[in-house]
Amino acid sequence: MSEPTLSPGEWAVLGLIAEQPRHGFAVRKALGPDGEVGRVWSLPGPLVYRALTTLQAKGLARVVGAERSDVGPQRTLVTATPAGRELLGAWLWQPVEHLRDFRSLLMLKLVLLDRARREPADLVAAQRERLEPIVAALTEQARASAGFDRTLATWRLESARAAVRFLDGLAAAPRAGGPPRGHSAQARNNSPSG
Repeated sequence: MSEPTLSPGEWAVLGLIAEQPRHGFAVRKALGPDGEVGRVWSLPGPLVYRALTTLQAKGLARVVGAERSDVGPQRTLVTATPAGRELLGAWLWQPVEHLRDFRSLLMLKLVLLDRARREPADLVAAQRERLEPIVAALTEQARASAGFDRTLATWRLESARAAVRFLDGLAAAPRAGGPPRGHSAQARNNSPSG
């Protein structure tokens, strides 16, 4: 059986329900534009509920009960299945493939790791390693091109260099009340969701 393909919104929902059982309204609030995760990846209410249904259909989430509501019917609580937690855990540590995904997918991974109290040093190092050949290729492309092609290659190169500086800054930043960031293999092997 092949690994399920998820959209960024589905990853965000899976990350939230892996933390603890949640009902759709709570997930919707966390993914709203002002929500902690929503600041990085927001998702409109109907898409939150669709993602919950999709995750259940793929065997990555399941209903675990209901919670009373003061303003309407009971709210269905959903949590990640063991397969959902395993898939999420693997995805969180994989570097994003494309520079264009830094703002969305990498930041989504970083916020979910932070919420799970996991140090992102391994992801940051893997992401930097993934960027090195991109920077090298863009450097050559900018050097060898002319006209607008050079302009575009230079823009992409500077974006890639900024991403490298961002990652270097994360790697060097001290944790609140602690030494510079580090991430042991033992901590990485623990489930990212609990």
